Amino acid sequence: MFVLELTYTAPVERVDELLQDHVVWLDAQYAAGVFIASGRKNPRDGGVILAVGDDRAGIERIVSQDPFSVQGVCAYRITEFIATKTSDELAPYRQQLPG
Repeated sequence: MFVLELTYTAPVERVDELLQDHVVWLDAQYAAGVFIASGRKNPRDGGVILAVGDDRAGIERIVSQDPFSVQGVCAYRITEFIATKTSDELAPYRQQLPG
């Protein structure tokens, strides 16, 4: 599992100009089963996305297609973690520690 932390590198007004395209991109990733939660940070200086994927390279490819990335209005920090405990609703995403 991956935590994608976005930090805006442009004024929020520029981010807002691209927001609709970003939401379309988000929706496509939800439909593909890659994203399971997302939202703005508070204060509004970026956002957070929880993602599932087979490898970091695949997540990096997806992130590179975000209109926010393409237009250079945010920087991504990608953190991979092993989700060994989850709520019952997220049980399909539970992982085992490597042997």
